[in-house]
Amino acid sequence: MSASNELEKAATAYALDAVRLDKQGQKGRAITLYQKAIESLLQLVQLYPEYGLNKVYVQRAIAYQERIKVLQGCVSSCEMNQAANNDADRSGGGGATMDGNGNGGGKPSEELVMTEKPKVNWAEVVGLDTAKKAVKEAIVYPVQRPDLFPLGWPRGILLFGPPGCGKTLLAAAVATEIDANFYSIDAASIMSKWLGEAEQNVAKLFGSARKSANEGRPAIVFVDELDSLMGTHSNEVGGEIRVKNQFLKEMDGIVDKGKPLHVYVIGATNKPWDLDWAFIRRFQKRILVPLADNATRLNMLKLYSSNLQIDPDVDLNELARISEGFSGSDIRDVCQSAQLSLIGEFFESGQAVDKEAKPRALTMADFKQIFEDRKPSVSLDMLSKYNGWFESFKAL
Repeated sequence: MSASNELEKAATAYALDAVRLDKQGQKGRAITLYQKAIESLLQLVQLYPEYGLNKVYVQRAIAYQERIKVLQGCVSSCEMNQAANNDADRSGGGGATMDGNGNGGGKPSEELVMTEKPKVNWAEVVGLDTAKKAVKEAIVYPVQRPDLFPLGWPRGILLFGPPGCGKTLLAAAVATEIDANFYSIDAASIMSKWLGEAEQNVAKLFGSARKSANEGRPAIVFVDELDSLMGTHSNEVGGEIRVKNQFLKEMDGIVDKGKPLHVYVIGATNKPWDLDWAFIRRFQKRILVPLADNATRLNMLKLYSSNLQIDPDVDLNELARISEGFSGSDIRDVCQSAQLSLIGEFFESGQAVDKEAKPRALTMADFKQIFEDRKPSVSLDMLSKYNGWFESFKAL
């Protein structure tokens, strides 16, 4: 067994024993074991400083430390409340977040559902016509007319490509289009702060999604930075392996089994080459979300500058030309930076003290200065890598 597995196993054992003693009201012993769990987690982070889930382990350590503070200041009323929570657990009520035996613990799936439906429509997803067409065919049309799909439809959609090109926007737009429950998750939300409950979180999440679909409302499980959860790592630890296996099981469970459920998993990643092959093949649609072309960059510049005061000398066509290689996020940042620079100039001139005064209009020179000071966030080498992966694994 590797050092990482040993440390995670030790942290899990300490944490579960601490939770058990905590629930029994044995504060002193629980504090000691929480401290040991913290030490093991921090050793794991120090041993593998580049490990992708280190932030999750740090969050767990912080959560245990907060629990220690509560226990150290706990009075008799706290013990009475804990006993009441235990009674509620045993009777099937409540839903405590700490359960060393895995009964009723973990993050409630409701907490993973966005309380407001994403307010993004197709018009806000500038360009990306090929990606939008593929997503509509896989999700929107089957929801609108399931009777036209006797062989079923894809349930797994992988969106990959350079950062800042609209992958999250696409997922939000399709959720709005079909009025779906939108479960937006990442590694930190799935890998519970309480060790040993991550698999339960995955099961609860998909259980809630299936319940939504059975009640007539489509469900979209959107996993951002998919590679951090489903990637192949040289120093995987036991907890991550269990979560991956549970996710595979749940994804298999939403594929046609005689029930035309509208439950979809949309994964987004900037590193598709890091994904485990078992997950790649479960995403029937694998869609490249590329950098914007010239026409799309022009439309983005029109969109982002629409709320700005710009001088007539600003040539958006020329700005679109010189922004080749910039992502949609980069272009938005350019417009924002130009405005920030202008406002900084306005304040430094002293004119801002006059509440009636307004900054001057943005000029072509302002934009060109920003382009000189900024470089695209995506390199040619990265683009080549994305295109190579797409040619090997594309599935539109």
